[in-house]
Amino acid sequence: MIAISLPATRHHWETMSFASTLYLCPILDLLLANTPPEWELELRLGLQEALVNAALHGNKLDPSKTVVVQFSISDDLYSWVISDQGSGFVPSCGCDSNPEELLPPEESERGRGLCILYQIFDQVHWNQKGNQLKLCKQVKESKNKRSLF
Repeated sequence: MIAISLPATRHHWETMSFASTLYLCPILDLLLANTPPEWELELRLGLQEALVNAALHGNKLDPSKTVVVQFSISDDLYSWVISDQGSGFVPSCGCDSNPEELLPPEESERGRGLCILYQIFDQVHWNQKGNQLKLCKQVKESKNKRSLF
C-alpha cells in the first residue's frame, strides 16, 4: 500500500510512505512526476538505488515496516529525504570523496549503489543513525557536475 499526501509543489514538502517492497515503478513515477524530462532517467536510477537500499538493507523487506519519502521542489533544487525503520549503518565514504574511489572491486556488487548516489546527486547526507538519507539535485546545468546520460 502506498500513502501519499499530494504531488510536490514549489516550496512545499510532501510525504509518501510504502511497505517495504522492491516493486518501485509506481513509487518512482509519483516521485518524479514533476521533474524535467531531461533529468528523469538519471534521477530515477538514483532514487531507485536509494529506495532499494532502504527497503532491502534497512527494512530487510519486512512488509510490516515502511519506507517514508519526503520530497520538495524549490526553484531548481529537487530534494528527497528517505527514511527506513532499520538499525542504520555508517557509510564508508563522504561527500568529499572522489566517486571513482567509491567503486567496489569488480567481483563485488555491494557498494555500487552508494557510488551511483554520489555520481547523480549534488548532496548526499545520512543522519547520525544511518537510517535516513537526504538527496538533493540542482537541475540547472552545472559546470562542476556532469550528467551520467
